[in-house]
Amino acid sequence: MILEEETFKKLRLNSPPGGWFPALQDLSLYITESNLPYANLFLSPNLKRISIYVSWPWNNTAHPLGALQTLASITSTLPTSSLERISVGTNHQAMPWAHLRDSFSSIILRCGPSFTECDSPIPLSNAALDHLIHLPHFHTWRIHGPPPAYPTSSLPLVFPPLRELTLGKGAACGWLPLLRRLEGGSSTTQGVTPLSKAKEFLKVLNVRDVSGINIGASFVSTIQCFRNLVHLNAGVHCEYSRGECIFKLNNDNVTELAMALTQLESLLLGRPCSKNTCLTTVACLLQISVHCRKLEELDIHFNTTNIVNDFKNILEDPRFQQLLSLPKCRLMSLHVYLTPLSLDESDFEIVGNGMVDIFPSLMDLDALGGDWLGPSMKIMDLQEGWE
Repeated sequence: MILEEETFKKLRLNSPPGGWFPALQDLSLYITESNLPYANLFLSPNLKRISIYVSWPWNNTAHPLGALQTLASITSTLPTSSLERISVGTNHQAMPWAHLRDSFSSIILRCGPSFTECDSPIPLSNAALDHLIHLPHFHTWRIHGPPPAYPTSSLPLVFPPLRELTLGKGAACGWLPLLRRLEGGSSTTQGVTPLSKAKEFLKVLNVRDVSGINIGASFVSTIQCFRNLVHLNAGVHCEYSRGECIFKLNNDNVTELAMALTQLESLLLGRPCSKNTCLTTVACLLQISVHCRKLEELDIHFNTTNIVNDFKNILEDPRFQQLLSLPKCRLMSLHVYLTPLSLDESDFEIVGNGMVDIFPSLMDLDALGGDWLGPSMKIMDLQEGWE
């Protein structure tokens, strides 16, 4: 609801004992400059879920520090005894969230075993981060900052049983190495490691920003321990990353990943770019199709410089012939985006048929800028002829 400031004043003047909404469990606050001073009117001791969206800038103010201080004061009184989820967002990427670090960290430190989900760009203290990691039922975490600095001899004993983990802008370069350290750390006689619970429960992993790292072998070696993953999304675009292709995997790396993550329904390893410098070929697509039978969505780089010979090699190499005879995934659309393709007319059918051999349910190749195989060659037509 959009309420006038005069209405808020009346609500405050006439507030009954216990507040207006003493039984409120779910609250969405759209914070503006005018309603901010009255946000605490809607807090309830029984809150379970709260979403705060900060509309900024206000009156073209470059740094609304006074408003942030008011917000910090209000949120510091947020009841947490029943809190399960907290989400914070804004309409401006330059919001100076660091000014809320202490107040937001105090909220997290007061959260108990019922707390399960956190999505906030506000940085947290090391103590607050450590507290979250040790909450027993914490299952959804969208992180926008670096991890706490753990000494090698003092890694957290147990990572939470996360079901969904999102590494936002600036988070991946710190958290991925920490996950490698946790998995490579000491284990008990039963083989329990600090990541044991996360490896069992994690279904969704989103890496929103990989600034400073590549999609390479170390990335795969970190991810592939989460063998129950259903959705893996590395939302990166080469055209926005240092002007070069950041996809550094080869066919063996992709094969290793596909064999480890057999439950995948969505595998998004960054939009294929136009550089055509990657080391992967269409051979890795066959490995994905055979090992990830549930796959429905795929983004991956593959080199098309010698794509016709690559498909011929798949047909002639005995190792690939055996794979071609196995059941495959039911992927219907392959996103090729900016992947270049330059073929003689006689080679289009080789490529089209090769794609259908790998993905028997394939209906279209989704490219930016037009039909990837040209207007005269449709995958659906090949499907009909192949069947």
